[in-house]
Amino acid sequence: MGQAGMAEAAVRYLRSTRTPAARPVEALPRPELRCVGDDERAPLDQREFRSVMGRFATGVTIVTAPPAAPETPDSAPAGFACQSFSSLSLDPPLVAFMVGRTSTTWPRIARAGVFCVNVLGADQAELCRSFAVSGADKFAGVAYDRTPVSGSPRLSGAVAWIDCAIHAVHTGGDHLIVVGRVNALGTGTDDPDGPLLFHRGRFARLTED
Repeated sequence: MGQAGMAEAAVRYLRSTRTPAARPVEALPRPELRCVGDDERAPLDQREFRSVMGRFATGVTIVTAPPAAPETPDSAPAGFACQSFSSLSLDPPLVAFMVGRTSTTWPRIARAGVFCVNVLGADQAELCRSFAVSGADKFAGVAYDRTPVSGSPRLSGAVAWIDCAIHAVHTGGDHLIVVGRVNALGTGTDDPDGPLLFHRGRFARLTED
């Protein structure tokens, strides 16, 4: 085989082994939602589960929302204490929090379509307790102004605030996973003791070494 023949054979070989162009990745279909059968439950004691998970320290927030509509039972702002909050995505900017499916406050936030996450400072444990009570007037005597985009209550003394619109809601067992798209955010009071923490069923503070 001459040099020309060898060159042609090499070209044919390279063409035959060329990696095909990448195809667009399609999203997988969402799994069918269904109840978990009794025979599928893991043999875990709920008290042990709670105890072990309690070893993970979290921050503490209060999620607030403006009235869904005037002159209705939802004409007052809504809010609840929440420790299951996390940043989720940088681009687009997303955050997430989890709320119990039996929550009476969540439907009011859902109807509003927007919310603000108020990150509490170390001296706001009592404020957190007041927002953890169901059925009470949680905003009585509480100082706040409005966030610039959604108008959700921005609580005085919070070390940070995140103003969001509801982006998506997913089921997660006995909770809902609420994803919010961040429209505005900022820091508040510079608490020298840092943020309020929750660890092993109790409030805690950061301590210097």
